[in-house]
Amino acid sequence: MLNSGRRSLARHRRSFHSSSHKKSSGPLNKYSQHITRPKDQGASQAMLYATDPIKNDEDLAKPMVGVASIWYEGNPCNKHLLGLGASVKQSILEADLTAYQFGVVGVSDGISMGTSGMRYSLQSRDLIADQVETAAGGHHLDGMVVVPGCDKNMPGVLMALGRLNRPGFMIYGGTIRAGSCEGQPQIDIVSAFQSYGQYLKDGQTQDAEQYRYNTIRNCCPGPGACGGMYTANTMASASEAMGMSLPGSSSFPAESPEKMEELKAAGSVMRGLLEKNILPRDIMTRTAFETAMVLTMILGGSTNAVLHLIAIAHSVGISLSLEDFQAVSDRTPFIADLKPSGKYVFEDVYKIGGIPKILHFLLKNKMIEGNSLTVTGLTLGENLDRWVHKHGELEFANQKVIMPLDKPIKETGHLRILRGNLAPGGAVAKITGKEGLRFTGKARTFDTEEALVKAVESGTIKKGEKTVVVLRYLGPKGGPGMPEMLKPTSLIMGAGLGLDVACLTDGRFSGGSHGFCIGHVVPEAQVGGPIALVQDGDVITVDAVENTIKLHVDDDTLKKRREDWTPPPLKVSQGTLFKYCESCLGRQHWVCDGCMIKQKQKEISSIDNVVRSVEQSRV
Repeated sequence: MLNSGRRSLARHRRSFHSSSHKKSSGPLNKYSQHITRPKDQGASQAMLYATDPIKNDEDLAKPMVGVASIWYEGNPCNKHLLGLGASVKQSILEADLTAYQFGVVGVSDGISMGTSGMRYSLQSRDLIADQVETAAGGHHLDGMVVVPGCDKNMPGVLMALGRLNRPGFMIYGGTIRAGSCEGQPQIDIVSAFQSYGQYLKDGQTQDAEQYRYNTIRNCCPGPGACGGMYTANTMASASEAMGMSLPGSSSFPAESPEKMEELKAAGSVMRGLLEKNILPRDIMTRTAFETAMVLTMILGGSTNAVLHLIAIAHSVGISLSLEDFQAVSDRTPFIADLKPSGKYVFEDVYKIGGIPKILHFLLKNKMIEGNSLTVTGLTLGENLDRWVHKHGELEFANQKVIMPLDKPIKETGHLRILRGNLAPGGAVAKITGKEGLRFTGKARTFDTEEALVKAVESGTIKKGEKTVVVLRYLGPKGGPGMPEMLKPTSLIMGAGLGLDVACLTDGRFSGGSHGFCIGHVVPEAQVGGPIALVQDGDVITVDAVENTIKLHVDDDTLKKRREDWTPPPLKVSQGTLFKYCESCLGRQHWVCDGCMIKQKQKEISSIDNVVRSVEQSRV
């Protein structure tokens, strides 16, 4: 695949493909001319002449393109993105365009997980969107190339491109290679998260500690995003499916030759987008989002895809609902044996021909449409035809990463939208079928992650006892920031409790979580959602066939509990997390974004009606 993949990308460097999509775009410097041409903007021009790309008057008249690297050298997902951005910048300059690179801050989910730092993770998505939008809007940039790596990076940059609606596209930083060590031929970051539970299970012996240490020391061998079908690879794949990145971008590993070739193609692609005035809203259509949802279900992607795709769609004026995801899940089988619940890592998708082969397979089987426009200037179908002409179609004789449609891992999608008296506004479950499709157990309530960790450490959550762990006050306001619960789920799985424990939270789950996981419970506990009223010993049933979640407590008892309940004080009173709490408004957080307050007020009113009807039925 390596040589043919490089040849395929070389075509993008040579020319921008012809397409039926043609517009009268006007000048290529549509935005920058407002500061480079008027005589009364002399100060703007004086400052631009002091920048490296501007050597003469001709340079000043060129279109200006921003290169946004979501760069932080303190984690493998982002440490290489400054360098990738520099290569993108060089390619843009070689395409006779002006390029300016800038840095954007992000948060490492893997490093912050299980700590107070995780409160900043989801909030960083909106911060990234704001930064990219601000840099482009404030400096009159004509186009954008965005280079993300970690989980919230992808939705953040796509939201910005959608808001700006100027020519632009995404180059994913790429997935990490799999790690290995003695006794473990293939490990990744989730292996590290589960290693502590395994250590407890194995009796905390010296051998158990050596096994744990070898795992954490060898699971991240270089740059790139976390290696399974976790949130980063989920959202990168979704972006490619929507047409916002080049074919193969999401599955090219961070250190692969194809990733380097992709960077070199950036200038040609950017010039083509400018010349044809192809805009993000031309690409991110309703059909494109449908394609992204189908691919997410096929691959077993992260629950975070729900809130991220809804937010991205909002940025381009498209309304996606929870029901849209359920409809796709109902008709789409789960066929990828990828981590966290499966055997393979995302690098293995690259080895079998990449995401384009899988998309072509879906198109051939009429599961997606091929007429959506992409950043290449061709339709998705045209891109996929070119790809399989070079690399061949997806086959099943020599690979087990992707299963045939007639032999699915699960006949319907793994993401289920649950509703019931415990989540009247909805919840998102990630259930692959390997842990069963129904679960009934007694509640154990925890208002902090730390309390759950201590319960597992002390052995009070026991194998053989069906338990629903309820992690609450972890939503957008209560968290604050709706942190992910990968540490608790990994601890449970590592300790061998995966078949006996279901996890329920008003926070989120990482794409690395697996087991019986139900997150995003609405309304959250902080604003008085029913999850706040659950007590130890209550029986809870989750049904992923009927898509229901039920708390087996009578209405009179719940009414009494509500009368006795008072909201705890917010954990923050100032700063960026407090602003996030205020913007989320509490009860509806599928598109939690500071710029969406008016829209969410309308959405919240409908959720309030649901909550009020539930409450009134108890009076």
